[in-house]
Amino acid sequence: MEKIITSKLFFFFFFSTLFFLQAFTDATDVHYCGKKDSYDVQVKGVQISPDPVARGQPATFTISANTSQALSEGKLVVDVSYFGWHVYSETHDLCGESSCPISVGDFVIAHSQVLPAYTPPGSYSLKMKLYDGNNNELTCIKFGFDVGFFSSVADI
Repeated sequence: MEKIITSKLFFFFFFSTLFFLQAFTDATDVHYCGKKDSYDVQVKGVQISPDPVARGQPATFTISANTSQALSEGKLVVDVSYFGWHVYSETHDLCGESSCPISVGDFVIAHSQVLPAYTPPGSYSLKMKLYDGNNNELTCIKFGFDVGFFSSVADI
C-alpha cells in the first residue's frame, strides 16, 4: 500500500513539474525598445495562443502589465516586421483591448486577430507602444512570434 502511494506521489510530482516547465517554455521573450526601463507601464509577460500562430485562425496576444498611474483612455500602436521588413501597422483604442478605467496595479491587454491565409510562414517581430490620453508614451516593447507553415483545414 505504501509503495502505491509513493508511486502516485511520484507521478503527481512528475506531471506537475512538466506542467510548470511547460508554462515557462510557452512564455514569450519580451524586451523594452530602448535602454529605458523606467516606463510608467511595466510589462510582466506576453502569451501568444496558439504558438505558432496558424494562418486563417484566431490568434490571441495577451500582455500582462503593471501601471503606476490610473488610465481612462489611451492607444496601442502596433508595428509588425517580417525578416526586418516593416509589413503592417495598426492602432487600437486601449479601452477596446482592456477594461477601462485601468487602476494603478496589474492589468491585462488582450487582442485577437485572424491572420489571412496568404500570410507567409516564418518569424515575425512585433513592436508595441502604449500611449495615455495625452499621447505620452507609457511603454514600448518588442517580441517575436512565429506563423506556422500550415493554414487551417478550411483554407486548403
